[in-house]
Amino acid sequence: MKLKYLLWIPFAFLAIATGLYPLIYYFIDMHGKGLWASKTNELIANTAWHTAFYTHITFGGIALLTGWTQFSKRLRYRYLNAHRQIGKVYVAAVMLSSLAGLYIALFAYGGIASVLGFGALAALWFLTIIKAYTSILKKDIKQHENWMKRNYALAFAAVTLRLYLPCFQAVLHMDFIAAYRIISWLCWVPNLIIAEIIVYKTTQIPAYAVHQPMNK
Repeated sequence: MKLKYLLWIPFAFLAIATGLYPLIYYFIDMHGKGLWASKTNELIANTAWHTAFYTHITFGGIALLTGWTQFSKRLRYRYLNAHRQIGKVYVAAVMLSSLAGLYIALFAYGGIASVLGFGALAALWFLTIIKAYTSILKKDIKQHENWMKRNYALAFAAVTLRLYLPCFQAVLHMDFIAAYRIISWLCWVPNLIIAEIIVYKTTQIPAYAVHQPMNK
């Protein structure tokens, strides 16, 4: 089995697990727990912030749950109509989640470093989905694929944030606020760099090679 197929297993698992994570906030009282542990009671009680928070995690979860399926060429070609419909759901989910995320980033724990880190993430997440959507409207499939790779790399920040935070505290013994400031950037910048490398490598493949029949 090729390495890329093996990587699909943890990729899909982490996307699904993190995508379902927001359900916890609907069924369990999270006051003083999780990310809410860093929020004041006044902020949690604020209607605008509360609405934006639930909009962000709900539609962000939907984006994670739907987005990973879009990168399978086999599924795209076999179920093209489903791909398009799921894509519409993904675009709407990212737009709503990113705009809500941009608002709640203003209240990020850790001061200006965290505000800028999460704010930049939300802004780029919104801009890249606009680019992906406008590219497919122009029937520029290659650019659409490239922008979607960048966009989902940013969506995956929800996964990497939850992987890094306990590691920074348990392994590096950093206090929460120091770790949070670093991770507000670390959770998405490397993801985007990896996406850019993938985009660069795929754009270096000659056009004729893409259409060559497989030997097996």
